[in-house]
Amino acid sequence: MEELITTLRESAEDVPVPLDLPTEDDLINVEEQLFLTLPAEYREFLLSVSDLVLGTLEPATAADPHSHTYIPELAAEAWDRGLPRHLIPVCRFKEGFYCIDPDGLVGYWASGKFGEQEWDSIWEWAEDVWLASAGR
Repeated sequence: MEELITTLRESAEDVPVPLDLPTEDDLINVEEQLFLTLPAEYREFLLSVSDLVLGTLEPATAADPHSHTYIPELAAEAWDRGLPRHLIPVCRFKEGFYCIDPDGLVGYWASGKFGEQEWDSIWEWAEDVWLASAGR
């Protein structure tokens, strides 16, 4: 995982106004708003790489409540569209959302159904999908 974090950081774009990493308090606030606990690996992902801008995907964030990628706002949109309430969206994509279940399994959901591909962790998703969106 440390190697992947290094690769993600090296692949990230320099942006004029960088994103902030969340604090533990930010994550607690997100959990309180969702009425859900964030899976452990997802918490680690948010605390270590959610400040990166990389490729064409914009993963959910937890530091800035005014951001269009703020997890509670993204979740409200996804749940309104029919995403099962126990799932947390990790990234908006096309007409759907990549989402994570309480056990850390990541999948893609759109138009009321799940895609066939799944990732065993947010880190596998980050390597296979997010990093790939940057052409790496």
